Amino acid sequence: MSPPPAPARPVARHGWPQAVRTVLTGLAVMVLTAALGLWAAGAADLPDDAFPRVVAATVVTAVGGSVELSGAAGGFARTRAALTVLPLSVTLAGALVLGAGFLRPLRHRAVASAGELAGWAARLAALWLPALIGLAFAARQTFAVDVGSGTLSDLADLFDAAPRIGFTTEVPLTVLFGLLWLAGVLLLALLVARGAPLPGRLLRRQEAVRPAAHAMVELLLACVVVALVTALITAVARGHGATVWALVLLGLPNLAWLALTLGLGATWDGRVDGPFALPMPPVLDEILRTPDVTALDLGSLTAHDGRMWWLVVVDAVLLLAVAFRMAVRSPSRIRPWQHALHLAVALALSVLTVCLTGRVSAHYGLSLLGIGDLGGDLTGELLLRPRVWQAVGLGALWGLVAGFLGGLLARPVRRGGSVDGAMRRRRGPV
Repeated sequence: MSPPPAPARPVARHGWPQAVRTVLTGLAVMVLTAALGLWAAGAADLPDDAFPRVVAATVVTAVGGSVELSGAAGGFARTRAALTVLPLSVTLAGALVLGAGFLRPLRHRAVASAGELAGWAARLAALWLPALIGLAFAARQTFAVDVGSGTLSDLADLFDAAPRIGFTTEVPLTVLFGLLWLAGVLLLALLVARGAPLPGRLLRRQEAVRPAAHAMVELLLACVVVALVTALITAVARGHGATVWALVLLGLPNLAWLALTLGLGATWDGRVDGPFALPMPPVLDEILRTPDVTALDLGSLTAHDGRMWWLVVVDAVLLLAVAFRMAVRSPSRIRPWQHALHLAVALALSVLTVCLTGRVSAHYGLSLLGIGDLGGDLTGELLLRPRVWQAVGLGALWGLVAGFLGGLLARPVRRGGSVDGAMRRRRGPV
């Protein structure tokens, strides 16, 4: 007698109620993260009840939206400001929640048609669209700049040149980039999650993609965890709790992934001038607060603090660990040199993404009667940009070495078989 067929697992529904819950949860997490981070940074004291609008602008920038700064100071003066930065803590929180919500109804399945996946993603996008539009229209505010007292204040009053700086959003660009960001999050969730179903014709190709993609997500999240532990230890040892929490809730991945690339040997060019500051660690502010753009790399870091060589050790340990896990998750027929190629490509792409999302550019200034930036607290600049192709090349080299070593270490370990075998295990006995 043949064994009774295994009871079929119920197929989770993924209709409009589930889509609403997913989008609202993701949006709420992003707004809460941004609000707490800005509150810790002191933004709750902004005039004209601007705090909610600044929160909306932060969420807009977190999904790649366009926020423009503008200024005015009467007919005889001019203000100018520019800001390019992604609050990656907010970005990461939203991506994790939306990715998990997208995958949840698809669990317990090995195969899903392309039409089904596209329809489920379209529902989320249809609800994400009005959320983006609402955020874009809410993220608009103008502030008066305090010029203090004295001659400058008298001139501003005389010429009716009291400076004001504000921000606004470009709604079409915000909608475009926000939808592209959502599509990227959902696609990455399908690539990374080992249990996510794929169309049947793509199942064979997942062996080369999913283990490496999953390894890179593990690496990036591990870097964030290490940075979080370091930040908490610093907060306890040195104080400045509000500053540390502002960094954790707004830009911890910015710092963690910058440290990852520096440990690989990459170089970033930067400069800090005026009231801008990098809150942690202080060594970054010391290196970059120079009259000209300076190079930030392992050499300059260790010249200020010899302990920074630990970045290389941490990178090596984390890369070897994720390379080993990648090899263990891959079919046993894949050879070490193939693991090396897979990890090299994955790490190069990850480093490229970090370079594109981690760059920072901020400037503001006030000029009066054609005289350039007036200095003091009325002008400032923060610049941090990577040498992209050097960083990508080093990432590929590290990936080759770590992938090959991970493949060798995984040889004695029992590993999974083919995709067909995995599908049979998930579907139950035939």
